[in-house]
Amino acid sequence: MTSTQPEQPIQFYDHPPEPEDAAAQLIEGLSHTQKAISPKFFYDEYGSELFTAITRQPEYYPTRTEMSLLRASCEELKTLIGDDSVLIEYGSGNSEKIRLVLESLRPKVYAPLDISRDYLAKAAESVAIEHPWLEVRATCIDYTKDFDLPFDVKGRKVGFFPGSSIGNFSRAGAQDFLGRVNEQLGDDGALVIGVDMKKDETVLNQAYNDKAGVTAQFNKNVLTHLNREFDADFDLDDFEHLARYNEAEGCVQMFLVSRRAQDVTVAGKVVHLVKGEKIHTENSHKYAKEEFLAMASRAGFGGSKTWQDDKGWFSLFYLYNDRAILRNSSGSFK
Repeated sequence: MTSTQPEQPIQFYDHPPEPEDAAAQLIEGLSHTQKAISPKFFYDEYGSELFTAITRQPEYYPTRTEMSLLRASCEELKTLIGDDSVLIEYGSGNSEKIRLVLESLRPKVYAPLDISRDYLAKAAESVAIEHPWLEVRATCIDYTKDFDLPFDVKGRKVGFFPGSSIGNFSRAGAQDFLGRVNEQLGDDGALVIGVDMKKDETVLNQAYNDKAGVTAQFNKNVLTHLNREFDADFDLDDFEHLARYNEAEGCVQMFLVSRRAQDVTVAGKVVHLVKGEKIHTENSHKYAKEEFLAMASRAGFGGSKTWQDDKGWFSLFYLYNDRAILRNSSGSFK
């Protein structure tokens, strides 16, 4: 009979960020010359469902490519990481990708970090049930900011940051994040991270403009979220989705474009839009391999191992700390 409870209860640490004045933040973004809505407003329940649907579109290569790389590299990662590790996942979500490697890596502790308390608790319990031998320590926290782990257990700390989520940081912000992770993981720490590569802009533009229009729905759904939560009166038919690769910035930029001149009320504030005006909703930075490794080096990671798909569209990196000793193929140190 399949167990419905983990052999040991998960340890849950609740350290949510201080409450923000979301309405004030929203109004500030819409008051700039380049109007903007933070991408965090994408993720109501329906927005999360739409994002999952995006990853299944034929044009959207990153998710299936990364999962293939994880499957192909897990045995080598096991050798590099060694036994009894503490595997820390930054932004764990539904923990889908970590499931591909848990049985192979066999860490002593799995420590998912996420800002969504209920989603995190549900996913962490599911992982614990599926892997009764595993110690699960989940932390509700904003992992994009400086913080200390709320637990101290022996074992080599290894970070896990899949999904090319590093691309949602600015380049300066990405280096700062990697530097904080480097310090947190410690002298013998390592980081497994997925990164979307620079490539033909046609491929990138198609990935963010799927024929089924799911990404467009996802982008417009942010307005539905604002209408519901901030007493806004956006008419979705008055906006169109725009996503395009900006070569100078090295990122795909996503916008909502006003189809006409209009006044919209948001949280009691009137926002004027001219015809054709763009509201910026998201950036997704892309990297060349050498560019990313140079940034990782500046953040303190002194060595690496890289896996890429045949087309070179996506990379999985194993970064180890500048102070660490890389394990050789036999699992001993060199």
